[in-house]
Amino acid sequence: MKRLCSICARGGSKGVPNKNIRLLNGRPLISYSIEHAKETGLFEAIAVSSDSEEILEVARASGADILVKRPPEMASDQAPKVPAIRHCFTEAENMLGIVFDTSVDLDATSPLRHASDIVRAVRLLEDTGVSNVITGMPARRSPYFNLVEINERGVAELSKRLPAPVVRRQDSPLCYDMNGSIYVWTRSALLENDTLFLSDTRLYEMPEERSIDIDHELEWEWVSFLMNKRSESQ
Repeated sequence: MKRLCSICARGGSKGVPNKNIRLLNGRPLISYSIEHAKETGLFEAIAVSSDSEEILEVARASGADILVKRPPEMASDQAPKVPAIRHCFTEAENMLGIVFDTSVDLDATSPLRHASDIVRAVRLLEDTGVSNVITGMPARRSPYFNLVEINERGVAELSKRLPAPVVRRQDSPLCYDMNGSIYVWTRSALLENDTLFLSDTRLYEMPEERSIDIDHELEWEWVSFLMNKRSESQ
């Protein structure tokens, strides 16, 4: 089984400027994901895709095997992520002359994951024979109980309703927040689809403390705090 790890890190972050190469506890943020991929021992290669030469150079110094220059049309705020991952995957195949069986994409902004999370997500895909696996954590809010929408009349109402009212959150169907940490595909599923949600998509559950995705300064500070606490306990 041949596997490629991709890490897609564009240069135009607005919530936390230059976050992918900003130092988090003394190291560039992207280096954590590269390290996680190496720790698994699963991959023939680790490829980093970016529109930024600076990010690619930091990725090289952090141990990435393949550097892929992302086209500008795949690096805007509005650009979907799946085409960028697919571009990185096919470029890496062409550079290496390898046809990969499995694609694993790691979000550069999820430094709290464990290497074991990657291993288990890949195992879920390969043991079950499904097309793809996403990751998530138990949701803090339930669309059946305390997640609301404003309808066309301006009235607040539950996002989803069941035939019988849900009076306790614990009685509502289990829901998950996608954490964007790990995406796993078979080769054919990645090359043939533009959506994450396929007829057999599975979810690998991660705990909240390993699910923070850094999009804002507060999340940056929170992750730094948790990393310091983790270091103190070791």
